[in-house]
Amino acid sequence: MTKRIVVGISGSSAPIYGIRLLESLVKMPSVETHLVLSEAAELTLRLEMPGWTRPRVEKLADHVYSPSDLAASISSGSFLTHGMVVIPCSMKTLANIAHSTGGDLLCRAADVTLKERRLLILAPRETPFHLGHLRNMTAVAEMGGVILPPIPAFYHQPKTVDDLIHHTIGKILDMLRIEHRLFRRWSTPSQAGPARGGGG
Repeated sequence: MTKRIVVGISGSSAPIYGIRLLESLVKMPSVETHLVLSEAAELTLRLEMPGWTRPRVEKLADHVYSPSDLAASISSGSFLTHGMVVIPCSMKTLANIAHSTGGDLLCRAADVTLKERRLLILAPRETPFHLGHLRNMTAVAEMGGVILPPIPAFYHQPKTVDDLIHHTIGKILDMLRIEHRLFRRWSTPSQAGPARGGGG
């Protein structure tokens, strides 16, 4: 059964996370992606990732929508999806989702995901958080959303920046119940032998 996943890339720093998510999903024949890339995200691409234009990113998705197209299929709850990921999620986008203000297709699609009780994952990319940010994240969590910031882990012994990025992408795929092999999962290290020291 095909899983429809809506992906929103907002204007926060680190659009690389959204790109890596799309690159992972495009390899999975059972997944159909629906992409909204905000106007601010297009600017961030130019500043942080020269060579990654809007058309290049959009080629990674099965379906693409303009952020101003409020009549798009993903703006309606009757369009069935498995869930939505906003990655990275700017503080402006977070606030709009937390307060259900809509405004553009990305925020409208997120609002629809919440009202239909589907999985919404936000990957806020900001630090430090002030109280307003934290309250907005709490509001989204109380409505059923998942807050999954790109916080690096090191138990899988990353060697490259991509290893760190893939850990976050893998955590998102776990939430979506999509199998992957993007990082080595934690397992208790085997004991090398009896503990040294001590008498008895």
